[in-house]
Amino acid sequence: MKITTVLDFRDEGGLKVAGRIANSLAADNLANMHTELAEDSFSIHISTEKITSLIATVDDILMNVKVAEDIAKDMEE
Repeated sequence: MKITTVLDFRDEGGLKVAGRIANSLAADNLANMHTELAEDSFSIHISTEKITSLIATVDDILMNVKVAEDIAKDMEE
């Protein structure tokens, strides 16, 4: 069975960091992942065979987004 999900991240705070975060994370994409960038958001599409792999991947992505967002905010100050 194939499991798929899409994580959507929106840059509503006016920092305009979505592009920088998406580009920094896209370098780590595996074959079963791809990133789509829009003007004020980005999406990461993931497909896998195992729910445990999906959970681990989503957890890693969320942590990496948080770190990238913190760095981008610090750079804006």
